[in-house]
Amino acid sequence: MNSLHCVKSKIVDLIELERVCYRARFFKKKIVFTNGCFDILHKGHIEYLHQAADMGDILIIGLNSDASVSRLKGQGRPVQDQETRAQILASLSCVNYVVLFDEDTPKNLIQLVQPDILVKGGDYADIEKIVGYDIVKQKGGEVIALPFVEGHSTTQILEKIKKL
Repeated sequence: MNSLHCVKSKIVDLIELERVCYRARFFKKKIVFTNGCFDILHKGHIEYLHQAADMGDILIIGLNSDASVSRLKGQGRPVQDQETRAQILASLSCVNYVVLFDEDTPKNLIQLVQPDILVKGGDYADIEKIVGYDIVKQKGGEVIALPFVEGHSTTQILEKIKKL
């Protein structure tokens, strides 16, 4: 299998994701889940995703679709289309699977995955407000908010570009 095919095989649909999660639970693998737009991948994302991956055996990323990003971030977003964003994420060694979702929140996806650990970025001071908190805690899992890497955000990158 060539390397690009290997990367693309990490991008799965909901049916394949359900199989992946079933196998992981059968083999008692710890599933870590996170989600986001990941519009312009930067150092903060990289460090966050590697930290998340280190918490378990399988890292699954729920990636907002283009339509979802537009609704959440506004006109002109996303900068990169969903196929590009998915392929970039799948290229990272720490990422096992990427799945697109079209809703504004990943609640249905979290319900399907039933992760052992739900990870989000540090903008969530109150982890109980993280979407999916109730689902993960009900099954005895953990919800973790990782601190931001200061000075690295998609918004800051876009503002810098506007000034050029």
